[in-house]
Amino acid sequence: MKLHIFNDPTQLGQSSGSLAAEHIKQAIQSKGQANIILATGTSQFETLNQLIQEKDIDWSKVVLFHLDEYIGLKDSHPASFRKYLKERFIQLVPALKSVNLINGEEDALAECQRLNSIILHHPIDVALVGIGENGHLAFNDPPANFETKDPYIVVQLDEACRKQQMGEGWFPSMEDVPQQAISMSIQHIMASKKIICSVPDYRKAEAVKNCLENEVSPWYPASILQKHGDCSMFLDQQSAELLSANFKKQAYNA
Repeated sequence: MKLHIFNDPTQLGQSSGSLAAEHIKQAIQSKGQANIILATGTSQFETLNQLIQEKDIDWSKVVLFHLDEYIGLKDSHPASFRKYLKERFIQLVPALKSVNLINGEEDALAECQRLNSIILHHPIDVALVGIGENGHLAFNDPPANFETKDPYIVVQLDEACRKQQMGEGWFPSMEDVPQQAISMSIQHIMASKKIICSVPDYRKAEAVKNCLENEVSPWYPASILQKHGDCSMFLDQQSAELLSANFKKQAYNA
């Protein structure tokens, strides 16, 4: 894992977004298209903002998937990740080769099967991810399923995850936060050629420490990133606050 620590979320996003663009262009050059995964949520604001400003990306050769979506939430809801991606990315770049959004409004298992049949033919070149306050990767809350090979699965959202979603202002109350979601599985995220993990904010500091300094464990889902062959972790000073001094010395940027 390559660790990068920046002064603030803006610098973090500029660097992570530029790196994502570099790998997308490399994939297009080497095989004619790039298959990418985008994450959502507040942690991705600056990264996506940088990515849409990058030059010389032939978006007509990019196939898009995303990490997760709530079950039972309309895409007009402020918390919908489909709405998020449309407004913060899809509508701001030229037309992509294809967009594969998760629809959790009806039969969730059938939607998983539909998406799985598509994504299995599109090995992921670049995955943009984050880490939740409870250490989750996508919506794989602890203890996460490290074993399933299915690309998309139905998951239960734990209380800590649901509190985070409410705390970030996406829902007015806990009762409004869905209890289930469709999530990309841990194994399929790990199958990505390149993973770029962007994690700003002190709210994530404990999760960052647990996932980077502890042994890999389903109780710290994002700890699995330690085992990936090409993962770049982007933190700001606040999210890196609780890391040990020795661990911070590994950082490529300060």
